[in-house]
Formats: sequence, C-alpha cells, structure tokens
Amino acid sequence: MSKAPYSAGLTEVGDGLHAYLQPPGAWGLSNAGLVSGDGASLLVDTLYDRPRTESLLEAIARVAPGAPVGTVVNTHANGDHCWGNGVLPPDTEIIASTRGAAEMEELPPAQLAKLVNASKASLKFGAPVNLLLRLLGTLGPAHFKDIPAAAPFVVHAFGAYDFASVTLRTPTRTFDESLTLDVGGRAVELVEVGPAHTQGDVLVHVPDSKTVFTGDILFADAHPILWAGPFANWIAACDRILAWEPEVVVPGHGPLATAQHVRECRDYLAYVLAESKKRHAAGMSAEDAARDIALDGFSHWSESERIVANVHMAYAEITRTPPPDAIPLFAAMAAYWLEHR
Repeated sequence: MSKAPYSAGLTEVGDGLHAYLQPPGAWGLSNAGLVSGDGASLLVDTLYDRPRTESLLEAIARVAPGAPVGTVVNTHANGDHCWGNGVLPPDTEIIASTRGAAEMEELPPAQLAKLVNASKASLKFGAPVNLLLRLLGTLGPAHFKDIPAAAPFVVHAFGAYDFASVTLRTPTRTFDESLTLDVGGRAVELVEVGPAHTQGDVLVHVPDSKTVFTGDILFADAHPILWAGPFANWIAACDRILAWEPEVVVPGHGPLATAQHVRECRDYLAYVLAESKKRHAAGMSAEDAARDIALDGFSHWSESERIVANVHMAYAEITRTPPPDAIPLFAAMAAYWLEHR
C-alpha cells in the first residue's frame, strides 16, 4: 500500500507542480495534474463531469492565480480524463495523441448516461424492465440483454456522475510518438505509449523535477484494466517510466506513487498474461481462468473484478480474435464483483 498522503484536492508535489487527487480512486475517480511555469500552466487531464471539473479549476485558480492554464493534455480517451474539457475557456489548447483523439469520438457521454439510467431502472423496477431489456437484446442492440446482469455494478461504478452535464469537446491539437512543450520556460515532454490501456495513452514527463503524470498507465494500489492492449505495450510503457528514474509519480487513479508501484504494475501484467496462457492451453474458459488465477501478491489492490476483463483481453491476444464489447465485459465483471465484494 502507498504510504503517501492521500487527501482530496490539490497536493503540492514539487516546485510549481500539483496533483489533484480523488480518493479512493475507484471507477471514474481519476487524478489530474498541474504544471506551472513563469506566467503559464498546463493541466494534465480534466475530470468525468462538469461539477468535478469546475471544482478542479477553482482549486487551480487559488494556487496558481498568476499562471493561467493555457494548455490541457488529455492522457487518453476515457471520459474520466477528458469529459471535463467542455468546462475549459474557449481559447484553451487541448492536446492528445492522434489515436487518443480519435477514440474520444467512440463513446459519447449520452450513451453512458443511457446505460446508467437503464441500469438504475433495472434495479428499481426489477423483472418487467429486465424482461424488456432482454427482448430488446434479441430484437435490437445486442448489449441490452446484458444490462440486468451488469446493472448493480454499473450503478456502483458510475451512478454518482452527472453525465448529462457533459459536453464532448475534442482536442484542438494532436501528435504522434512525442511532443515537447514549453510551459512558462520549463520543458514538458509528452510521450505516446499506446495502444495499451487505451488506443492512444500518453505519459507526461517533467524532466526538471523528475516527475511523471502517467494517466491510466498506472493505477496505484488498484488493478489496472486493459481496454486495448497488447500487454507488451503496457509493460514497455512501465519500463519507459522507470528509465526516467522518477522521484514523483502521479497515477491516473489512486494515491501518489513511486517507481515501486510502476514495477508492481509491470509485474502484474506479465503475471496475468503468463497465467492466462497456461489456462488457455489447458482448455479453461476465460471466466474460469479469471477465478482460478491467484491474486495473493496483489490482494491489497482494489477493483479486483478487473481481472475478468484482463483475462478476456489476454485470451483475445492469444487467439488473435477481437475482445468482447464493453457491456458484456461489465456484465462479467459484475458477476465477479458480486461474488467477491
């Protein structure tokens, strides 16, 4: 477990550097970062909805009144790292990798709002709504049939967010591989390491302070989750962070981290892939494999249900077949979560 202080809001992590933390860092409770130089600041990621991002910007205005945020970097396309973009002033430059920007178009906020509302209705009204959703699954969009199974978990993970407040705002500038920015006289390096967690993951490195903002390449004290893969890219991304020999690591979720957290993440990914290969070779299904893989070395991590998604991704990688859609994956994780919560 991390021994670093873990309190909500802005925490100073270096000269002109802050991390904005949202304990306990579970689904959607992402971190953001602030890099300030002479008269200018860069924001690393926005938050899941308008109210949370407004609170973030208010906190920044208090600690860096003479260094306004002119640039935002979205580390990847998951909504909890970019759906607050719509709250930013119109002239703010928003930067992401080319693949990350393209992926932002794939899941509109309204679609997740509908999923949450359908899940809440399923829990509130029970059998009649569940029957309707299953019928819709056979007559229309296939994922509707999975909502009754996924509903408790979807509400647990996403029910507290105001997705109706979100206006999708995509990046104004994109890059491939790497980009170095000048933020008030200090260099900030953007390095693309996706596809890994998502299609276009970006690390934000501040060399003069040996600080890295990882986005979701690191979940501190929590299980990571692969939405894109391959595993090898994510492992290589961890090695890239370690090669910088950082003194401060700000994860995408969880408390302030260290290089040891990055090594643990790398070891977890290698372990899950190796254990999945053994069970696939033995003819075990992905569902059974996820429950059979021992998590003893990672028992202190939260969100253990993500092992289900990760094993499914490993099986897809092994068989070179497309991974399951997100909704069936959430239904599968929901079953594991209900068994282990």
